[in-house]
Amino acid sequence: MMYGFGDDPNPLPESVALMEDIVVEYITDLVHKAQDTGSNRGKLSVEDFLYLIRKDSPKLNRCKELLSMNEELKQARKAFETDEENLRKAFEADDDKLGSTE
Repeated sequence: MMYGFGDDPNPLPESVALMEDIVVEYITDLVHKAQDTGSNRGKLSVEDFLYLIRKDSPKLNRCKELLSMNEELKQARKAFETDEENLRKAFEADDDKLGSTE
């Protein structure tokens, strides 16, 4: 993550530890706030997190983009699995036909 933002490819261990502490603290704080927001329903949802970052448009846009890509990947996997299953059934049917004619 640090390298992606322009740091050295091999940052100092102290820098990595500091960055990790900052990220963990941020995520923990965000989750606690989301729990408070979603406590009426009794469970967390994606909307709770989107609500919390609604005023930070770059984060909100990136989250929406990632959620959209995640949904596209799910659909692609589902289509691939369905196609793969159909091909397997077709090959099995062909094998059964070949086996009965021999």
